[in-house]
Amino acid sequence: MAKRRVTSRDVAERAGVSRTTVSFVINKVEGVHITEETRQRVLVAAQALGYVPDATAQALASRRTRIIGLVFSRSYHHLTSDAFLLQIVDGLLDVVRQHGIRLLLDSVENRDREDAYLNLARAKRIDGIILSLPRSDDKDLRALAEEGFPVVLIGRLPDVKICSVDVDNRVAARTAVEHLLSLGHTRIGCITNAPPSFTAPAERLRGYREALEQADIPFDQTWVRYGDYGPESGFEAMTSLLQTPDLPSAVFVASDVVAYGAMAAIYEHHLRIPDDIAVVGFDDVPLSRFFFPPLTTVRLPAADLGRKAGQLLLDLILHQVEPGRQVLLDTELIVRDSSGKVA
Repeated sequence: MAKRRVTSRDVAERAGVSRTTVSFVINKVEGVHITEETRQRVLVAAQALGYVPDATAQALASRRTRIIGLVFSRSYHHLTSDAFLLQIVDGLLDVVRQHGIRLLLDSVENRDREDAYLNLARAKRIDGIILSLPRSDDKDLRALAEEGFPVVLIGRLPDVKICSVDVDNRVAARTAVEHLLSLGHTRIGCITNAPPSFTAPAERLRGYREALEQADIPFDQTWVRYGDYGPESGFEAMTSLLQTPDLPSAVFVASDVVAYGAMAAIYEHHLRIPDDIAVVGFDDVPLSRFFFPPLTTVRLPAADLGRKAGQLLLDLILHQVEPGRQVLLDTELIVRDSSGKVA
């Protein structure tokens, strides 16, 4: 049986200090106040345990900040209410903790603040940026990439040479709608997870349209509503859909969190799920399997998106990968009670 590799956590526990202190001592980071007694305690613990420093962490130690930024294109309110985003953060933290670097979180709620991360980068306050859910019209992001600053997207921008980690949103959405079609539904509404100026919502809407077209069902714009990340937007969108003359028998909601609001609107109108309206979501956040009824949804590997993006950014900072590399992760349709059963 192979011997477990000694980590900085082991050294920290033995020396009675934080992992950050271990990283600063081992990597000889300048400008940090650490007493000589503490430094010696860390070195003795490392030697006693046979600790071998992480090569990536040592390489990053020569950089000025040892900080990377994670920027979400939404408000802080949405960050705290969306478990999917928290899973991304959790996966990314696995990477930054392993390499002894720090993570700065920020959000860009509207286009007026898009230059916030541009200023961070140009002021060299961070070594690289991960941006979640990019806008297709984000000129500042393109400028940053052209300047050669390390950028990784969770999501994709067409025709831009930026590293990215994503899923195939179009194919995943098409699979979700095909599931509803297989159950005999032909009147299928759609609520996006965000405005179509963002790339992921646009791709999910495209997948919805493709599934209908392949089933020879005309696309009807009157059955499409646009969510805005939160359950409140799902409630409003579904309420609007329920006011259409020809009531849909099913709805594809391109976010579980938005779907929660849509389901509440259905219940408020004294309708049943899935008997009156079937619902399929997107993301598979942990709460979805415990909702009533449990939500059929597309499972995205949220934590893996964070981990892969973090590792890709570190590789980019260390010039171990060329800009423009794209990583696609798999998705899976998880069928539960909210969509009903095949007749």
